[in-house]
Amino acid sequence: QVQLVESGGGLVQAGGSLTLSCAASGRTFSNYLMRWFRQAPGKEREFVAAIRWSGGYTNYADSVKGRFTISRDNAKNTLYLQMNSLKPEDTAVYYCEARNLDVETDDYWGQGTQVAVSS
Repeated sequence: QVQLVESGGGLVQAGGSLTLSCAASGRTFSNYLMRWFRQAPGKEREFVAAIRWSGGYTNYADSVKGRFTISRDNAKNTLYLQMNSLKPEDTAVYYCEARNLDVETDDYWGQGTQVAVSS
């Protein structure tokens, strides 16, 4: 059974940093695209960052480029999102997603972790 469990959210002042983690289990993710999304109150879920688990590809939303870094630790089967220079508009629930590169319907989501940035 595939599980994605996010952690690391919390309350931080503007300009601060947080690192989110997403522990992945239940299968080998070598052929998966791992992504972070976020959803602020009253808004649609939006893409934040992506990384190919096997390496060689990362992508970021313009709103976080230069401030956030996505990475993964193969040995720990864990996805990370390092968030620096946080802004109040980064406040949202952050979700990790694993999507099979060959089968779009083979797709999994975590339960989310709350990030709140105070001004």
